[in-house]
Amino acid sequence: MAVSPYVQAMQELFRANTRSREFPAHGAKVHSVAWSCCGRRLASGSFDKTASVFLLEKDRLVKENNYRGHGDSVDQLCWHPSNPDLFVTASGDKTIRIWDVRTTKCIATVNTKGENINICWSPDGQTIAVGNKDDVVTFIDAKTHRSKAEEQFKFEVNEISWNNDNNMFFLTNGNGCINILRQVPVAAELKPIQSINAHPSNCICIKFDPMGKYFATGSADALVSLWDVDELVCVRCFSRLDWPVRTLSFSHDGKMLASASEDHFIDIAEVETGEKLWEVQCESPTFTVAWHPKRPLLAFACDDKDGKYDSSREAGTVKLFGLPNDS
Repeated sequence: MAVSPYVQAMQELFRANTRSREFPAHGAKVHSVAWSCCGRRLASGSFDKTASVFLLEKDRLVKENNYRGHGDSVDQLCWHPSNPDLFVTASGDKTIRIWDVRTTKCIATVNTKGENINICWSPDGQTIAVGNKDDVVTFIDAKTHRSKAEEQFKFEVNEISWNNDNNMFFLTNGNGCINILRQVPVAAELKPIQSINAHPSNCICIKFDPMGKYFATGSADALVSLWDVDELVCVRCFSRLDWPVRTLSFSHDGKMLASASEDHFIDIAEVETGEKLWEVQCESPTFTVAWHPKRPLLAFACDDKDGKYDSSREAGTVKLFGLPNDS
């Protein structure tokens, strides 16, 4: 089979930019990494109860600040979709916190009912959704910082996300399904629209591509499935991983999909063909991956152990792949 021009071009690019570098970020393992909408900053959240923010300067990350205040692990974080100064963290301490990088202070702490594990910001910037260990999803008004609605589900809720049009809310669940809900504006409640049987086992993560054409889900069956947003049908599966798929990220142009698991590599696939573009070697399971919003640079974090001497200590580093070989 002939290799597509895009695959050839990207493979050539990665051959010349095959370096990964690691940057000290935390005192314990990193659970989540995310880029600001402009791509100038990368934030990381850690088991050490803090968040860190780095500035991307040329081909390296320079630590700008460490954000303290949570009383438990920071399990997930995300940036405001269009304001590059705001990000929000979800913690096991039953709060979420909104931070402003200009003041380096927490501008709001919102108490929630349970230990938070998943968080996302709606594309219009108006609502933050947070999911906890008890399968409750709480919707918080991003301006007033008050809870607008909450929904208790009767199944294990994993990752949550709005679609790009901001009119439907998706969640992956422990039964291998994708649940789709629609916001009813008057009642501020969510109305179930559809449940799709996506995988034979636990459906763990979900991501929408920036172009709004596809979304992808990753499952405990080690498969990544790609879905047509409009038709809600599975168009292809990626099956190079052997372990439960924990994290996914689409590149800025929607043409590449990175997926990772306990396998010691990150799979980078061409979205349209499923063809393998590259694999990024890792020495341990990967918790989180995030493509830069403007260039083929991948941030990720693994379950590192610190060095040869003390294998019990976690390193807490953030890594970047796609750096020039001579950098």
